[in-house]
Amino acid sequence: MAETDARAETPGQESQRVFLVVVDDTDEMRVALRFACRRAMHTGGRVALLYVLEPNDFQHWMTVGDLIRQEARGEAEKLLQRAAAEAYELSGRIATLYLKEGSPRETLLKLIEQDPSISILVLGANTGQGGPGPLVSALTSKMMGKLRVPVTVVPGNLEGEDVDSIA
Repeated sequence: MAETDARAETPGQESQRVFLVVVDDTDEMRVALRFACRRAMHTGGRVALLYVLEPNDFQHWMTVGDLIRQEARGEAEKLLQRAAAEAYELSGRIATLYLKEGSPRETLLKLIEQDPSISILVLGANTGQGGPGPLVSALTSKMMGKLRVPVTVVPGNLEGEDVDSIA
């Protein structure tokens, strides 16, 4: 499956601060997205959105595996487009979109290394009993040394007004 890297830039934007948000379908991601958009709006920066499709392990029938992959990609594209529309509404700027396939942690690290315009990673933390989430846990502990950008972890239980006041 080919990777998608759709950039929405105009000349002269290369030096802007880029806030990267990893997209999924959780409440804490929406809080992180709001924070990133508000920070981008207040600092003249912009938002980038990454969705990582994890490879499926269905190998028994090739056509069934292909169908599952196509459906997952379609859902990922819809979710990424909804997040992009929300980012535009909150920041007034078109977000850079990345849709990649692989391990979420490794894909995220690779993207940050390959794209020097990314300057801050914004993650939403689950505040429930399950912990902050696997990506937040990994990137704020043993994998922190592999990052070249700061990480902002936003508590997922913040309300919109709270996010707006701190961003």
